Order: sequence, then structure tokens, then C-alpha cells
Amino acid sequence: QTNTEFNSSHSDFSGLERPASFKSPVWEHFGFPVKYNDEGKRLVDKTVTVCRHCGTRKPYDSGNTSSTATHLKQHHLVVSLTGVKTKAPLVAQSDRAKAITNAIGVFIGADMRPYLVVQNEGFKHMLKVLEPRYDIPSRTHFSEKIVPDLYEQEKKKIVDELSRASSVALTTDGWTSRGTESYVTITAHFITADWEMRSLVLQTHPLYKSHTSTHLAQVLTQAVEEWKIKRPSTSNIPVTTDNAKNQINAVNEAGLGPQIGCFAHVVNLASQKGISVNRMDRLLGRIRKVVSYFHRSTTAAHVLKTKQEMLKLPTHKLIHDVPTRWNSTYDMLERYLEQQAAIYSALTDKTLKKNVKDIITLSDDNVRVAEEVLQVLKPLKTVTSLLSTETSPSVSMILPLKTRILTITQDVKTAIREDLQPRYTSPPTLQDYLHRSTALDPRFKSLSHMDPALRQRTYSDLITEIVSSLGTEDSAEPTGANLDTSPPQKKSAMAELFGETFARKDMDSMTPADIIKEEVASYLTASGITVDGDPLTWWKINESKYPDIAKMARCYLAVPGSSVPSERVFSTAGDIVTAKRSTLSPDNVDILLFFINGGHCVCTKQELGVFGLLGDLEWSPVWGSSGGLHSSAGGLQRAHGK
Repeated sequence: QTNTEFNSSHSDFSGLERPASFKSPVWEHFGFPVKYNDEGKRLVDKTVTVCRHCGTRKPYDSGNTSSTATHLKQHHLVVSLTGVKTKAPLVAQSDRAKAITNAIGVFIGADMRPYLVVQNEGFKHMLKVLEPRYDIPSRTHFSEKIVPDLYEQEKKKIVDELSRASSVALTTDGWTSRGTESYVTITAHFITADWEMRSLVLQTHPLYKSHTSTHLAQVLTQAVEEWKIKRPSTSNIPVTTDNAKNQINAVNEAGLGPQIGCFAHVVNLASQKGISVNRMDRLLGRIRKVVSYFHRSTTAAHVLKTKQEMLKLPTHKLIHDVPTRWNSTYDMLERYLEQQAAIYSALTDKTLKKNVKDIITLSDDNVRVAEEVLQVLKPLKTVTSLLSTETSPSVSMILPLKTRILTITQDVKTAIREDLQPRYTSPPTLQDYLHRSTALDPRFKSLSHMDPALRQRTYSDLITEIVSSLGTEDSAEPTGANLDTSPPQKKSAMAELFGETFARKDMDSMTPADIIKEEVASYLTASGITVDGDPLTWWKINESKYPDIAKMARCYLAVPGSSVPSERVFSTAGDIVTAKRSTLSPDNVDILLFFINGGHCVCTKQELGVFGLLGDLEWSPVWGSSGGLHSSAGGLQRAHGK
């Protein structure tokens, strides 16, 4: 039976029977209901008890009065239950209470719930059922105490992890929230001793000043100091950004570098140039008009679905592109060509024919052009996907992919070729850096996309850099404290007999440069891997064979080829926020995005952390004037500079 109110026209419950043998004071306030049968015999129902104050009925299990006592405490506070044993409320600092509080944090973070969830009546009711003794803390306790404390704990761990990395690369990007707060996000990337790629969201700090290169440089400099990223053995901290001038100049003013332009943005800009030619613009305009009609009319959408089923086509909805996202234009074209038979059949259907007089379907020539353009854009979309990975080296792919795109498109889209050709050629030091990155990737170490002279110069530069790095590591001169004063070890019988007769004098006479040349030559002749292989796995296996090259590879291959990691931070925000929730403080924005996108917290039996929490953000464009990659999720948009 469930709890029900005793529906009586009067409040006299004096007819309830109290069991004489039961001593609990609860029975002063509860009793068993009494009924009489047709013969007038008195019947006592001992499966249920009734409150003498309000008539509430409670199921009764022999000897158990906890539910009745709880009812009296919750609804009849003036009632005294002297002698009834009740469990005391949980102390806030008890292990049990702390575990529940942290578990609530995990629930909020894992399911991306707002702080306000702890005030919801349904949530509080659930906790009261699960643990009646627990008093849930306030919303501000989670936002001002629980999450910030977890952030500080995790930040210490991340700083320690970064300190163990031989080299760290950064990406950065800037945004403005719906609450008109400007932010700059910085992410860190490195390769661990086990050859695993690590990507971490370090910070998302507000920027109240104008977005000049000087102010952005200050943000980068402070981040490098705060997270202890600087290394005494090298002054290079590569930074990947979009192609806006203020971002490029900020990296140089901060004394960091090389600055690497996001290749995904470069491909985006080149693709936009290709699809903006007059012929393509008119074609896309016709397709958008058709797609808009089917999106706008529920009748047309139903007819289209009917035609798809009739023609045994996938029941996919048509896709409308976002003009600033070229890959959405590709998706729109691809879907239109897939559904063109159903579209034509629907537009000629008598149900719709009278309403589509101003809509022009594509001619056979238009369809042919659309198919050609789709073939041009397909490899570009593949390139964008490849560059967006955070688990595999991507900077080493920039120049091979650029060469491949130019080969594919040189006879089809002059506009794409003209925009892409000059990219990554200036300054020359950047191009040389990218060449060395490619050489250190076992997928591309043959450098077959280069001419022989450039290939030889690239490996010569690599040898010079490795030798230079060895000189930096060994520059400290030995002191008296470091000199070996222990007695000489006893020689074996063979050593005593032959002495230095068969010693390798060639190794003794070899310079560090000669040793590195020999290692590089061996690396070049070693079997590589296919282009879809994992270069980090290859290096994990072969690190002992090429130790000096491996050290350099660990530094170079950690650099992202795009600034997608920074953008992904705000894509998450756009997926989970609404326009009604735009009041989070900048400090909370920083902390919560750190958890959501970094995946830093690890829940253990001893330590329950929050994976992430973001309740109150909505993002809108700030920086740049063209060439944007815009996310349609949650109103998120981002405009990138050229």
C-alpha cells in the first residue's frame, strides 16, 4: 500500500486500536483501524496503521515503526517521541556527507547540469529518499567551494605533468560570450614518455582590454609563467593560432614561436574562394532556395519523405549550409545530389506544383557542375578532418597535404590553387620548421613531395639542430664534486691480455656531428609506415635505435596543425547552454571549461572529482572579418581572420 490520506468527514480517530503489548510511544499517535463485519464482529487490520492526528495511513511491518516515527517528525513537530530511537542528521564534515556532496558534483558535471539543479524539488526529494539524514548544500557552496577546490587540486597535478614534458606546444583563440565578456582560451599539447599525445585545456581568462597584439601577448606570457611551460634548454614554444594579424603578432611579441597558422582555416579560406566564383554562386543560390522551401513547408517535407520511401532512398533531411562554413556547403551539395530524384519528384507532385512556381530545379548541366565541385571539395573536407585530431601528430601533415591539394585541384579550381599556393612560405624559417616536422614523421620521412636539393637541406638542418641541442644539454662543465675519484676497476683477463689492440678507435675519434649523421642515415634507410599508420607507435618501438632523433620528434610532433583544440572548448559550451543562462562569472567560466574540455578530474574511491560543469554561457563572434568556421550548435559562432 502507498501513503494515502484518511478521507473522513470528521477528525475523530478514537476508534483506532492501540496494541496493549507494544511499548513504543509511537502508538500514542498511531493505531490499527477497526472494522465490523455483517455479524457485528470486531476486526482489527494489523497490516496498516493510521495517524491519530491527520489520518495518514502507513503500511505496517511487524515490529517496525520507523516510517511512523518519521511521519510524526516531519508533519507533527509538536509531538514528543521520548524514547523513540532516530538516526541523527549527517554531520557536514563526515566522510559520508562529503562523499555524497562530491557525488552530486560528479552528477552535475558528467551530465552537464547547471548549479541550479541542487535547488530543484524533484532532486531534493530523490536525495531525501536515498539518504534522509543528508542536508544538501546550497548552490553557492558548489560554485564557490566544491568546484574551485577541485580545480586547485587538479591544477597542481597538471602543472606537475607539464613539468615532466620535454617540450610543450600551445594553441590559443578568443571569444565573446552572450554576456559581452571577452575570453582567451589556451590549450597545451605534448607527447609523454610513453609516446602518447596529451591535450589539456589550461585556461579561459577574460580579456577586458582591446584585442590588440600587445594585450594578447601579455595573456600568453602570463600563461607560460603560471603553468611553468618555459624550458631552460630551448626558447621555442610553438603556438598554433588562426590567421588573424593580431594573433600572429601577439605570438612574436610574447617571444614565443614559431607561430603556425591553422591549416584548417587555410583550407577553409581556399575552399570559400573556390565556391564563390560567379558560376558556383548562382548554382548554390538555386540549391539553397530549394532546400529552404522544404525546410519551411511541413507539407513539402512530408511529400519529400513519401517520395524518398517510394524511390527507396534514405529518408535524410536536406541540409542548409552556413555561408561562412564551407564544409556545410559540401554537405548541402552532397545531400542534394543524393536526393535529387526525390526532390524532382516532390516538386512536380500535384500537391506542391502550384506553390513552387518561383523555384528552379537544376538542369543536367548544373548537376554535372555540382558533381565536379563535390569531387574537388571532398579531399579538402578530408584534410579538415585529419587536421582536427588531437590524438595523432598533425603539424607534420601540413606541407604534404598542401602539396596533395594543389596536385588535385590545379586543373579544376584555379581560385583554390591561387589562395593556397603562397601559404606557409613566409617567413622562410616557418617553412623550414614544417619541413623538419615532416621529416620526423615516419609516414613522410622519405620527403617524396620535395625536390632532392630541398630534401638534403632539410635533413642537414635537422642534424645541425640535434647537434646544437646536445651541446646545450652537455654545456655544464664538470666540477671537482663531479670528478670520479674512486679507484680504477680491476681489468678482466682478456682485457689484461689484449689491452687496446682491438679497441674501436673510430668511435673515439667521431665527433657528435658524425654520430648524429650516422643515426640520421640509419633512420632514412629504416622501413617507414603507411600514411594511415600511427607515427607515435612507430617511435615508441624505435626510440632506442634513434635516441637523439626521437628526442627531437617528441618536441616537433606534439605541435597541433590547427587551432581546433581551442575552438573545441567553446563548441562544448555552445552545445549545452541557452540564451537564458549568461551570467556565470569569468572565474567560474575558466574553472568549468577547464573541467569540461580537459577531462582532468579522475573519480576514485578515495577522491570524487567533477568532470565538468557549465551552466551559463552562450557565445557570439568577436575577432576577424572573414573565413570563419561557425558552429550552429547552441548559437555558437566564431569568425576567423584571413
